[in-house]
Amino acid sequence: GGQRQRVALGRAIVREAKVFLMDEPLSNLDAKLRVQMRAEIIKLHQRLQTTTIYVTHDQVEAMTMATRLVVMKDGIIQQIGTPQDIYSHPRNVFVGSFIGSPAMNFFRGYLQGTYFIMGKTKIQLPDFLIHALHSQGHNEKEVIMGARPEHIVYHKEDSKRELNNEFCFTTTLDMIEVLGAETILYASLEKQTFVARVPLLCEFEAGDKGAFSLNLTYVHFFDGETEERISTNVNKKVKYSDKCID
Repeated sequence: GGQRQRVALGRAIVREAKVFLMDEPLSNLDAKLRVQMRAEIIKLHQRLQTTTIYVTHDQVEAMTMATRLVVMKDGIIQQIGTPQDIYSHPRNVFVGSFIGSPAMNFFRGYLQGTYFIMGKTKIQLPDFLIHALHSQGHNEKEVIMGARPEHIVYHKEDSKRELNNEFCFTTTLDMIEVLGAETILYASLEKQTFVARVPLLCEFEAGDKGAFSLNLTYVHFFDGETEERISTNVNKKVKYSDKCID
């Protein structure tokens, strides 16, 4: 199946068409060959400069190959932009959860004054977030806070860190995935599971207790009902339409 798929891909390319439409052209290949073919297609595109529409369910393929990324759900376009724009400024909860591996963490809670509250945990928000959220009428309302795994840092010992724009808390590790150059940690806060990426090979065990710090500079907020992104940076360069596109 993989050989037939590559032959079909070669036949399409040698026709020198003005537009290539590729519908999951690497789906039958093993993992190693997929990576190799991904690189070959990127080099071919750079050399031929032919417009290519590439359909895939693999978000790694989408992020690594695209110059413009279109994220769709149920036939509706959710967001259009460069891979980095979409990763850094997801338009809604679906896009935030779909783009990125591991996916973005989501914490449900509500705003009360200068705090984001979930259960018994109160997180003091930086001034720029408070101003942005209050000015858009989200005080005393349910919101969703999103945080990428790389922005949650694990500390072996509870070091009582007191850094600006950081929220520190202590919890227990539920599960560990060792990937060689990095380690993925699973834990929970107020019964809401989250994932942290540690960029080192460290000796962790399930049941270990330690301190986590969340960098609030990089968190995202979404409306609790619509799950649409709440703009927290008035100077951001990324723009997208107010409505989804059929």
